[in-house]
Amino acid sequence: MQKVAIVGRPNVGKSSLFNRLIGRREAVVADFPGVTRDAKEGLMLYHNHRISLVDTGGLWSGDEWEQAIREKAEWAMEGSQAVIFVLDPREGLSAADYEVAEWLRRLGKPVIVVANKIDSQKHEVYLAELWALGFGDPVAISAEHARGLDELMDRVMKHLPTDDEDVPEIAPIRISLIGRPNVGKSSLLNAITQSERSIVADQPGTTRDSLDVEWDYGGQRFVLVDTAGIRKKPDTAIEDYAIQRSQAAIARSDLIWLVVNAGDLGDHELKLANLAYESGKPVIVVVNKWDLVPDAELKRAEKDLNQKLHHTMYAPKVYTSAINEYGIHDMLAEAMKLHEKWQSRIPTSELNRWLEVWQMRQAVPNFHGKKLKMYFMTQVETAPPTFAIFCNRAEFVTRAYEGFLQNRIREDLALAGIPVRLKWKEKGPYKKDKKGGKDED
Repeated sequence: MQKVAIVGRPNVGKSSLFNRLIGRREAVVADFPGVTRDAKEGLMLYHNHRISLVDTGGLWSGDEWEQAIREKAEWAMEGSQAVIFVLDPREGLSAADYEVAEWLRRLGKPVIVVANKIDSQKHEVYLAELWALGFGDPVAISAEHARGLDELMDRVMKHLPTDDEDVPEIAPIRISLIGRPNVGKSSLLNAITQSERSIVADQPGTTRDSLDVEWDYGGQRFVLVDTAGIRKKPDTAIEDYAIQRSQAAIARSDLIWLVVNAGDLGDHELKLANLAYESGKPVIVVVNKWDLVPDAELKRAEKDLNQKLHHTMYAPKVYTSAINEYGIHDMLAEAMKLHEKWQSRIPTSELNRWLEVWQMRQAVPNFHGKKLKMYFMTQVETAPPTFAIFCNRAEFVTRAYEGFLQNRIREDLALAGIPVRLKWKEKGPYKKDKKGGKDED
């Protein structure tokens, strides 16, 4: 697979171009600078070529993130076959544009100068000045209106070798890291990948968009998604949109790492646990900064954790420290194990044998002398495992009894740590006579 990086100073349309080329809205776009900070990767297909496109933060921004963004952009350059240098010619060349150009020359990569926001031919008069950068003929495009993109990609393709790499047959496991701001999600991602893929800072809200990172562990491919910290109440519109992107990342994931701070648990963690549970995805509670909990406080911290996250008591917990890399391999090993269980299918004959056992182990609900009768059970879906139980009266099923069955399924059918869904379907005389017929129960 070939790699192409998109660079430029802030607010010239790099993320808009990135979204347009990969064909979906992956990067956050706003009308003010500084939204993108990390280097964000996306896969695009063009003329039978698979290209890893990398969107970078705005260079020479002049703010506190300038150095960190430049380091991430330099990482994006490593292994890139070409660089797309995006400018807004209608604003004219700035000193920052010349500094970016000089920086690119030192890196020695093929550079395609792109004049963005050229919505029509009358705007092409702005292109002449761009020759002064020394990279040859600029390409006029409009990322917003998809103008000039074929010419741009034809120029890029001249720098790419033939892509004859076979597509891997094993699909990657997508894992989203979710949690409140500043619990260490980006630090964990960096510790796992042994790199500085995500910008890490002491202040909350550093990550503004979900960041996909491909990784291989034990022969299994992963896509690790670092999401923006989810606050109770977002402070800005861009933060609110970043939260929506985090929720979308959860929906696309196969598994969730719910990252919590061992020394700072609150009601917000319960809400995030509910969000994870409702997604139907396997959840691993990653208790980060465990090394900071004093030995005398370990039991109390574990008890507090279990009380706060009681809705996900079924979920396994991994205790970690991103600083000293404690528990990092456990996160990946547990994820591989849960992903396999999440896709498992139980034979119908085995389910019905256990259904008889469970009814003998725990008395079924009884309403005024009328008992819940369960006739038959079968698995109707995987990922998550979903089971249909045919019964006489679905309204007789209590929340406590359904919870009992879910726990028995997890424990007796080797689905520990997996969210289980039950669907109740009525069968028999009562179903036929619901509109006034006699109920024989």
